[in-house]
Amino acid sequence: MISSSDLDAGRAAVADRRWADALESLARVDARDGLAGSDLQLLAIAALLRGEPRASDDALARAYAAHLSDEDTAGAARAAGWLALNLIEQGDFTNSVLWAARAMRIVGAMTAPGSLAGFARLAPAVGQLGSGNAAEAVHAFEEILELADRECDPELAAIAGLGLGKSLIEAGSTAEGFAHLDRAMAAVAAGEVDPLPTGVISCAAISDALLAFDLERARAWMAVLDRWCGEQPQLVAFTGQCRALEAALLLVRGAWAEAATAVELALSRFRAGDYRAVWGAPYQLAELSRLRGAFHSAEESYRRAGESGWEPQPGASLLNLALGRTGRAQEEIRRSAAGVDPVTRRHLLPALIEIEVAAGDCGAARRALEELRDAHRVILTPMLDATVATADARVLLSEGRATDAVDAARRAVRAWEEVGAPYEAARSRVLSGRALETLGQATAAQAEFEAARAAFLALGAEPAVAELAQMTGDRRTGVLTPRELEVLRLVSTGLTNRAIGTKLSLSEKTVARHLANIFGKLDLSTRAAATAYAYENGLV
Repeated sequence: MISSSDLDAGRAAVADRRWADALESLARVDARDGLAGSDLQLLAIAALLRGEPRASDDALARAYAAHLSDEDTAGAARAAGWLALNLIEQGDFTNSVLWAARAMRIVGAMTAPGSLAGFARLAPAVGQLGSGNAAEAVHAFEEILELADRECDPELAAIAGLGLGKSLIEAGSTAEGFAHLDRAMAAVAAGEVDPLPTGVISCAAISDALLAFDLERARAWMAVLDRWCGEQPQLVAFTGQCRALEAALLLVRGAWAEAATAVELALSRFRAGDYRAVWGAPYQLAELSRLRGAFHSAEESYRRAGESGWEPQPGASLLNLALGRTGRAQEEIRRSAAGVDPVTRRHLLPALIEIEVAAGDCGAARRALEELRDAHRVILTPMLDATVATADARVLLSEGRATDAVDAARRAVRAWEEVGAPYEAARSRVLSGRALETLGQATAAQAEFEAARAAFLALGAEPAVAELAQMTGDRRTGVLTPRELEVLRLVSTGLTNRAIGTKLSLSEKTVARHLANIFGKLDLSTRAAATAYAYENGLV
């Protein structure tokens, strides 16, 4: 006989969103006495939100069978539909298709399925979008949304709105797409959506906002997701992905110490069971490492990001550029930008422009800039204003149009400062200084360089400091090259020159030369002093 106290405790815990308690109570009843179909679905929700997707899949499959046994066709269709959606996220597309077909078959035999007819079509529509067929996905999601509105089902409308918004954005209708994301997130914020779709919608919407240079939406939606996660202390799913998205926003804001904390939290939540965190956390860790000059760590994190299925671009190409591998950077960014959807390509264009300029292909840089300008005519956000102005200054400078480059760079500085992005503002100041220097305005150029240097030092952007020093001939103590910074960090861990050489693929003699340069620049004489310097200056 099923213990009513345990079962009631499990149901109450689900209602209160105490997912660990719910999973423990329901699993105990299930192991001892078995659960009915509806309670198996509660078990599936609790398991998934606690970071146990396989246990959730098993519970949903058994819920489907139990509902069929009880002739509860609506319950069976719902269990099959959710399992089909979950399997897509887990990358099991073959079994997702099978479960979606079961849901569709059941719904097709129902006289009046209501909004369930739309729910059963969600997984196939998501599959269409995932396979790159945005036009057909738009049509499918429009029909599901129309049905949801007709049946007054706000949760289905929110899920369909997310799918329709993403499909429209991928098809090039960005403004219309974000209008649907706005509606979906409004339903989430109003509490009209259950926990699982709330997490999916929020994370996906924030990611799309970041890709579209829309910081205002990303920050507003981040606040909704952060509050939702905070209200559920026992939640595991989505918590790591939430922190990874937060890290991306903090990096833009220049709050790099906080971003590092967010990344570490994201990785810890991944280890705790939030498998979704692996899609963003390694990449954000790589970005932070690249900006700080920990190039060896950055390379490793980009590799991990790529292995997770997350395309490590544009960061990996920018790292190659920083390491002097300009040809490789150009080849990689061109390849990445050539085979992606319009949204992702637009996100890659600023890095593509920077790398083409560095490689000396001003024509390719100009074409990419015009493409970015075309996007700017459709997407009107402060961050894209700043991005286009920076790219404009970079290309104009490469074309020898220094006067125009100064104007564009100054627009970029103002725009980035309004956005609240100190690193990008400082980089635009460097462009302004270079253009002013070309025009013979040395004093004005020096002022721009000094302002940029101060910003880079405040952020801990050591590679930018080193690059600026090399550009201006600055030989002040404390200015290390990116490779010297890597050697210094490894020295501070106690590694020998031979071990450092192995890690960085350098000869022992080359490591010794780097170490001699470090000692000279920092006015140090021992490895112990170098280690102390590294710790005192936050380099490790």
